[in-house]
Amino acid sequence: MDSSTSLLQKQQARAYYMWVAVFFLVISIFIGGLYYCTLKIDYTWRWFRVPQYFFYNEEVLIKTDSGGVVDSIKSSDGKTTIHITEDGGEKKDYLIPSNNDVKVSEGDLVFVGDTLASYKQWKVGILLQGLWLTLYVSFIAIIFGIVLGLFAGLARISSNPAFKWLAITYIEIVRGSPLLVQIFIWYFVLGTLVNTMLANYGISQIPPLWFGVASLATFTGAYVAEIVRSGIQSIHRGQTEASRSLGMSYAQSMYHVILPQAFIRILPPLAGQFISLIKDSSLLGIIAIRELTKATREVVTTSLQPFELWFVCALLYLVLTFSLSMLLQYLEKRTMYS
Repeated sequence: MDSSTSLLQKQQARAYYMWVAVFFLVISIFIGGLYYCTLKIDYTWRWFRVPQYFFYNEEVLIKTDSGGVVDSIKSSDGKTTIHITEDGGEKKDYLIPSNNDVKVSEGDLVFVGDTLASYKQWKVGILLQGLWLTLYVSFIAIIFGIVLGLFAGLARISSNPAFKWLAITYIEIVRGSPLLVQIFIWYFVLGTLVNTMLANYGISQIPPLWFGVASLATFTGAYVAEIVRSGIQSIHRGQTEASRSLGMSYAQSMYHVILPQAFIRILPPLAGQFISLIKDSSLLGIIAIRELTKATREVVTTSLQPFELWFVCALLYLVLTFSLSMLLQYLEKRTMYS
């Protein structure tokens, strides 16, 4: 019996490692085929240029605002101060870091726009800025989408016809139209109306970012509403009857008994919806929001490196979605065993 079991385990192990080898072979063939195709179209891979779109060392130039004479150049406390007497007799100081290249000397005559000094400064690249904006927009849209979806889901199962029909109308309209169309409506139609009214009353206008957040939140809220509705209706009716028999009101029964149980069941589909939201945020580039996809498109236009940059863009989205997936799986396990 033991020998047959051991033989079966060895066969299973050999089969497992064989299919692992098949997996890596398929990946290698794909990468090799892609590289071969790039050779056929005379494409030069330039991966070394990608890091500068995350962080880059920029040379900052310090220029004069008006003409004058350089009186003195003094260094102290790790900084350099250039004193200039302007043509009108006024004195002005230019403060720069000590790690600089001073391009003038005492007594020099300078004019408007002349460079006094330069220094290097690390700055965040456009891809990292786009990644941060994607996270920011997605996080806010998720929060508002959860709140909107929770209320819409509760209204969807309400006995009040006004609440129920309004929730059904909202859910069906949003789920029945593409997100791209909704973004256009929020920005070009509702955004124009709202900002025009604000301008008439002398109030500052709303940036496009918030119309993008509103479109994502309302789109996500409709799907969250259906997830919440299905989660609540999956709880046996006896739970509600038992809590009501203990003297709880409908709101107390829903808050203390039904929703905690439904939350465990709706967490997996919520995770999928939130991951889709992060990917859907790439559509906001059409309304001049420089999220990750739009930032990548701008860099591709200027650098002519489509292969490297689109692979990096896809990898960044994968990191975001995979991290969120792992976080939600951790929360799911915590709620299951708590």
